[in-house]
Amino acid sequence: MDSEAFRHWSVKAAEWGADYREGLRDRPVRAQTAPGEIAAAIPASPPEEAEAMEAIFADFETTIVPGMTHWQHPRFFAYFPANAAPVSVVAEYLVTAMAAQCMLWQTSPAATELETRVLDWLRQALGLPEGFAGVIQDSASSATLSAVLVMRERALDWTGNGQGLPGQKRLRVYSSDQVHTSIDRAIWVSGIGQENLVRIETEGPSRRMNAKALERAIEADRAAGHLPAGIVACVGGTSVGGTDDVAAVCAVAKRHRLYVHVDAAWAGSAMICPEFRTLWTGIEGADSIVLNPHKWLGAQFDCSTHYVRDPDSLVKTLAIQPEFLKTHGRDGIINYSEWTIPLGRRFRALKLWFLMRAHGLEGLRGMIRNHVAWAQALALRIGAEADFELVSEPMLSLFSFRHCPKDVADLDRHNIDLVNRINDLGRIYLTQTRVDGAVAIRFQAGQFDATEADLAEAFDAILSAARSMPGSA
Repeated sequence: MDSEAFRHWSVKAAEWGADYREGLRDRPVRAQTAPGEIAAAIPASPPEEAEAMEAIFADFETTIVPGMTHWQHPRFFAYFPANAAPVSVVAEYLVTAMAAQCMLWQTSPAATELETRVLDWLRQALGLPEGFAGVIQDSASSATLSAVLVMRERALDWTGNGQGLPGQKRLRVYSSDQVHTSIDRAIWVSGIGQENLVRIETEGPSRRMNAKALERAIEADRAAGHLPAGIVACVGGTSVGGTDDVAAVCAVAKRHRLYVHVDAAWAGSAMICPEFRTLWTGIEGADSIVLNPHKWLGAQFDCSTHYVRDPDSLVKTLAIQPEFLKTHGRDGIINYSEWTIPLGRRFRALKLWFLMRAHGLEGLRGMIRNHVAWAQALALRIGAEADFELVSEPMLSLFSFRHCPKDVADLDRHNIDLVNRINDLGRIYLTQTRVDGAVAIRFQAGQFDATEADLAEAFDAILSAARSMPGSA
């Protein structure tokens, strides 16, 4: 592709993207294709000769797009959002065009220095105290794995990377059952092992860890000859928004000299609104915090911000410095690849910089406040229907419910069928969970371009699908 063709197709792609975003409300939210349908339309072997871009682009439109679930659709209410505000997309065009490898300061000084500055902007916006330093990870999974590795190394007096785990005391990490499965994976990958992730009982409507039970578990492990290493606390768990008492968890951790990582991947973005910060009271006592601007703030995936009180511990755990990665003649620089597991790093800070400047904190706060208010109003409407029940009250913009018609014996099967029916109709997209062993339907408002009218349509879509189910008349 020569420079003229590159210009033509770059413009074509940008125009396609703008048209796509403008027409999203006319598309079904979830892909309506059957398993294997897309693969069957793609040749089984690669082409030997070059193909024309016209043909490639046409196949993209006719074969690929129909098989896409539209995460930027304003009626995407499933999982958590993976927002890409238009200004963030523009920033990503520029990042992609430059295609810089930002692993070291010297490989792109602007990328490193912008990351330092923009993460301090976000720290201030969140109300985190000075002393927390940030790094952009690809996802909360990587941030959590990094935190668990630091827990491991601190507990083993920095011998784990060198000596491995054989012959060491059994390390123990503590969490509730409300944390994301990325915590389980971090325990696996770190070598600590699933059996050493100790689940602490929860209490209250927030499903928080019982602090007394946490302390008893730590003391019992010490008495058994095990080595407590750290605690993973949760603010806004994926299932129904489970939220620990961060202050109480940190108080227990301080008494036992344990490292605390707080997973606020979704809910953390809401802390730019001061009125929501009571949800993580005591956060200043944490050692590590992760939140994903690519979820609720509008920064295109991937952009996960990881804040730590002691960057030296993170660097001591992860940094490897062969001669070819050293920067000679520059003092006081940051090489963010030493703060992360991958060596390679994309220029993720640019989209966050564009986003915060183009919308301002007040614009982003307004979006989040609207989502919370609209979701809470929708929960009240659903809960007022005689054949529905709220299973969990709104945690910010997340709640769960069940359809409970009198003549249906198997409500779990019925609600799974209802989710499938709703999603097959395509007006909205929802997902299910289990709460206290029973199936519930999750609803979460967080899509960047959602309006109050979109949530009103969600109410109509849910009720019409439910009332058309067998046995629901």
